[in-house]
This record gives sequence, structure tokens and C-alpha cells, in this order.
Amino acid sequence: MNTDPSSLTTRSLSGQFLIAMPGMGDPRFDKSLIFLCDHNDEGAMGLIVNKPIIETDFAEICDFLDIDCPQERDVPVLYGGPVDTQKGLVLHSPEFHTTKSNELSSSAYSLTGTRDVIEAMAQGVGPKSAFLAMGYAGWGAGQLEQELKQNAWLVGTCDHDLIFGEDHDVKWEMALMQAGVDPRLLMPSVGHA
Repeated sequence: MNTDPSSLTTRSLSGQFLIAMPGMGDPRFDKSLIFLCDHNDEGAMGLIVNKPIIETDFAEICDFLDIDCPQERDVPVLYGGPVDTQKGLVLHSPEFHTTKSNELSSSAYSLTGTRDVIEAMAQGVGPKSAFLAMGYAGWGAGQLEQELKQNAWLVGTCDHDLIFGEDHDVKWEMALMQAGVDPRLLMPSVGHA
């Protein structure tokens, strides 16, 4: 789904993907695929879904929080974005719910930022699909719309397998292909005659 940037101020992109375009100018988002959790007149918030944190695993996070967790419990830990990188947020399927879970509008997912979801995942009784994101991507009022007008991002349709799939190295390319774009044909920048 390729969205005309001029229409973005009139509708929310919550529940959609933001696909980083080559040459966007910010290395923190190079080849990033972001699930947009919230987008309104006040700004936007999303989680990068394709950048695992190699140095940290779920058991280490649990150990830090003094939560018992079997070493074999394999919950992906991802770099969610450059804002509040010490804060963990769990994006998950909505069948798991706590009083602190936020059902995300325009999507079939929930977001929880409290200890209880991590405890449930450590015990093996958490959501069917989930990942722990450290940090998030955030935009102020009008900032995302401006970046879209500058072609820094392509808007794509959300896909459950791309959000929760384990092959992070191909998610960006797969999202582009689902949006009808061949990643091999993208140029980092366009010259002017």
C-alpha cells in the first residue's frame, strides 16, 4: 500500500508499516521496518521490528528484573528505536491481556509496558506472539508527515509474519516487495540535472 503523503494529515497510519527508504539520512533507521503503534495530530510512535539486540537475550532481561526464567525461553529482544532505550515495551497478540495492556487502534495487536507481561512470558503463559522492544521511535506533531513528504518512508500494509517472524535480515526487503517495490531497483538518492 503506497500512500500519497499529501493525504496523511487527514488519516491515521496506526497499524501500518513504515519502510525506511535508502538515503533517508538517519543511520539509526537504515533499512528499518517500523510497526506504527499510534499516529494522530500530536505525533506518532512505533517499534522497529527487524533489528535484534544481539548482545542481550530475554533471560538476561529477566535476570536483571529478578524474574525467574528458564534459559531456553526464547523471546526476541529488539531495538525498538532511539527513544527511551532503557524502557521495554512488549508488542503482542491480543489474546493475552492485563489491565495495563493497550489494545492498539486499527490493528490486531496490543502493547504492554509492565512487568507482568514479562513475568508471564518467562513462565510460558504469555501471549502467543510477542517480542520485547527496548526503546521506540517517536515523532512530534507533523514531523512524520514532513518525513513522508521528503520520501524518507514508504507506507506499507502490516503483516503478522513480518512483525513476529524470526528472519529479521529479510523483513525490510519483504515489506518492500509486498508494497510492490523491488529493493534492487532503489537508488539511495536522485541527482538533479
